[in-house]
Amino acid sequence: MPALIVAAESFNARYGNDVKAALILIGTFALAWVVDRMLKGRAGGVVAAVSGGELSPVVDTRLRFLRRVVGATIIVIGVALAVAQFTELNRLASTILASSAIAAAVIGFAARQVLANAIAGLVIAITQPIRIGDLVTFEDQTGTVEDISLTYTWLRMGSEARLVIPNERLAAGVLRNDSIRSATVALEVTVWLAPDADETQALEVLAGLDDARSARISDVTETGVSVLVAGPPVATADRLEREAALRADALRALREAGIARAGTG
Repeated sequence: MPALIVAAESFNARYGNDVKAALILIGTFALAWVVDRMLKGRAGGVVAAVSGGELSPVVDTRLRFLRRVVGATIIVIGVALAVAQFTELNRLASTILASSAIAAAVIGFAARQVLANAIAGLVIAITQPIRIGDLVTFEDQTGTVEDISLTYTWLRMGSEARLVIPNERLAAGVLRNDSIRSATVALEVTVWLAPDADETQALEVLAGLDDARSARISDVTETGVSVLVAGPPVATADRLEREAALRADALRALREAGIARAGTG
């Protein structure tokens, strides 16, 4: 019996801190998961019930960002508590980070990009130039906002591919949001004609399309003539599909009329 007690004390002395750190980490990730589920389920349900229906894009965006912030905070605190179980690491950290200036410089240099993206994500969540479900165009790339995380924003493209944009770049850039003020958006496609094409006939043909309201010359260059074909307003979710259909109709009509074309946009 004394031998067992001695063995237990020896094991505890040698591996006690390791076990505590492991339990803290397990508990931290479990707590982060539970809190995330609660915020996603119960909090979302309460907000939806209070608002009288489904979550609005504004509330959905802020609630998702809040979940990420709370989860990251729990994990950071848990990891810090786990590390604190090792006295050797505490002594090493105290020696290296004895100077607050050195600590600030090291942390700032190592995490500058991450912190910049996180702060930009917070700004986006508060000011909301984009929201979950919005149809936006960023640097000639158009897609639907699928998610806004702590560091990245995800756009779902028309091809079902995903465009992942760092929040810092998104916050500092210029973007077009077709959903921010209205549930519908104008339908517009660009058709390029060859320089020697009959633009008068082309305008008549394009304006006569079923889904076209007007057709006008928007630009003239050495390589061709740009014609903007406008259609009726459509739901933002249908814009990409309807633009593709209008673009195909325009090309087919020009081809049938024997009008030379340079391409579409």
